[in-house]
Amino acid sequence: MNLKDKMPAKLEELPEFATNLWWSWNLDARSMFKSLDKPMWRGTNHRPKTMLFDMSRERLQSRADDPGFIRKYQKVLMEYRNEMESDTLWYDTAFPELKDKVIAYFSAEFGLHNSLPIYSGGLGILSGDHVKEASDSGLPFIGVGFMYPQGYFHQRVPSHGWQEAVYEQLDMEKAPLELARDEHGNPILVSVRIEDTEVYAQVWQVFVGRVTLYLMDTNVHENDPWNRELSARLYSGDSEMRIRQELMLGLGGVRVLRRMGIAPDVWHMNEGHSAFLVLELIREKVAQGVSFEQASAEVRARSVFTTHTPVPAGHDAFAFHMMEKYFREYWPDLGVDRDTFLNLGRHEEPWGVAFNMTVLALRMSGFANGVSQLHGEVSREMWQSVWPERAIDDVPIQAITNGIHVPTWVASEMRPLFDKYLGTDWVARHDEQALWEKVANIPDEELWDVHCFLRAKLLNFLRSRTRRRWATRRQDPTEVITNGLFLDPDALTIGFARRFATYKRATLMFRDADRLKRILMDIDRPVQFVFAGKAHPADDPGKHLIQDIYNIAKSHDWGGRVAFVEDYDMHVGRYLKQGVDVWLNTPRRPREASGTSGMKAALNGVPNLSILDGWWVEGYNGANGWAIGDNNVHDSYEEQDAADAESLYQLLEKEVVPLFYKRDHDGIPRGWVEVMRESIRSNAAKFSMRRMVKQYTTELYVPAMGETDK
Repeated sequence: MNLKDKMPAKLEELPEFATNLWWSWNLDARSMFKSLDKPMWRGTNHRPKTMLFDMSRERLQSRADDPGFIRKYQKVLMEYRNEMESDTLWYDTAFPELKDKVIAYFSAEFGLHNSLPIYSGGLGILSGDHVKEASDSGLPFIGVGFMYPQGYFHQRVPSHGWQEAVYEQLDMEKAPLELARDEHGNPILVSVRIEDTEVYAQVWQVFVGRVTLYLMDTNVHENDPWNRELSARLYSGDSEMRIRQELMLGLGGVRVLRRMGIAPDVWHMNEGHSAFLVLELIREKVAQGVSFEQASAEVRARSVFTTHTPVPAGHDAFAFHMMEKYFREYWPDLGVDRDTFLNLGRHEEPWGVAFNMTVLALRMSGFANGVSQLHGEVSREMWQSVWPERAIDDVPIQAITNGIHVPTWVASEMRPLFDKYLGTDWVARHDEQALWEKVANIPDEELWDVHCFLRAKLLNFLRSRTRRRWATRRQDPTEVITNGLFLDPDALTIGFARRFATYKRATLMFRDADRLKRILMDIDRPVQFVFAGKAHPADDPGKHLIQDIYNIAKSHDWGGRVAFVEDYDMHVGRYLKQGVDVWLNTPRRPREASGTSGMKAALNGVPNLSILDGWWVEGYNGANGWAIGDNNVHDSYEEQDAADAESLYQLLEKEVVPLFYKRDHDGIPRGWVEVMRESIRSNAAKFSMRRMVKQYTTELYVPAMGETDK
């Protein structure tokens, strides 16, 4: 169906709004779509393009005939046009001489909105936020990745508590994307030779404000069934599937840009999945008569690499026989022999010598960074073997701490408060620390009232979601009660939501079950936990953690004080990070590279209760939340877990719970509100994606363009 043909004349540009994800972080645009049809807005989980497809012509015409709606529509249209056409954004004014340069950003996943489920967790959300802020700041930015028709899995947790993965085919027609076509209207195809077969991919375009993403999809009739499945799912399959996907991402991604007529000046690899792109860039230069050594130097000078993983097992590495299988006909095109080629990624793994994608990216990038100051230290030590002649402190991996896209993650209910006390231009200035000092002017009563509303909104969301799932899936009643049905609207609510990997220690607080029960079941000062998150489909230990918490949640012994919310995604995440009272994080230090969920909570006045790892080492100041344990790393996991659990219990018993329930005669916990206020003041600017993007631009992108004088 052509949506434009369905639209009344007065609303002819509505499909363009719905397709460009700019609406997802613009409050006026979201309000406009919500007023288009409020029940449908809720029923589609805030998916405007789906709404337009499902709405009748009569309903659309009635909105076109409504003067109030037309005023909203025209206001949003003006905002949209002004921003898309602006030449006064940060990059335009800071680097006017570089506005014709292009930055290509490669990532295996992009977390933009729940209507496009091509992300699994933190890496994808970071990528999505990076793209959004690149648009807001005016960077000449494009993204390259995969369009996974089945996306990442939906989580189903039956009454036995063992996670099941459910894959659903995305309805491309209703998703916010368009197929890239040539001048004759035919879908654009690129191909990569994988073994002895040419594998083709069509190209989808996703518009994110001023930025365009080009996403490859191998589900085309030119491919055999095996290769059609190559890009079907995110992070599925064995190492054989993984190397085939990464071949297509790296080599195919470069060819997509060439086919689109785009010549990037900077190539940014977000994690090692796309590192094969450097080989394709070298091959192109060698084909033009440049030597391998010279080509490598030229590619290295224009390449940027960001590593996100301090866990060695998290870096892709392929056995040499697998590399020979897929590259034996490729390395001659580089002008090198087998050993020279394999040495580009050679690394000693626990299971033997292999070709490591991170090593390839590090060797072939002129600029590399970790994603927090601590992670930078860990990465320099971890990868010193790539530069054995250098001391650890001299390893060329710098650190730029992650940030979050503030307009995406701030609660809509917080915006009027910030408008009133920070100034109506606060969104444009949100990376200025001086701006957030004005949070001190927000009265306790107003900040507390907004937070209580957000907590109630969270619990109402969980109840309505549980009710809807029970009605449509005919769930067992034991499944229903685990999803937050019995949560107390007035109890101190602690949130824990993230990927269920063992090092994140989701069950640390249950180490002394009797002690924790006493904390949770206190009649006068009740406490409750809300858990959410997925384990990788191949991670059985992670699934066991989910099962343990699920069984606790459905046990009578815990009195409904523990909930597990299944199928965690961006939509659920917004409610949790804005509505809980405390954000809990318990990774085993120093395995949390950065983390960004706690930043989102802090922005909304939700204090962190966290291990001093990742970003929290930089964020914690003694007054804006609580630090579990100290900077010490114990000799064994058992000792570490015991020490951290004891610290967590003491913090809950002596500081967190008493402060939350210490109310004045107006029922306001003044001391608690002060921690909320400090959480916002100290973290909002410092951990904004705008600050991060400016750092990437000045410290990585501009130098990679050869403009070192800036």
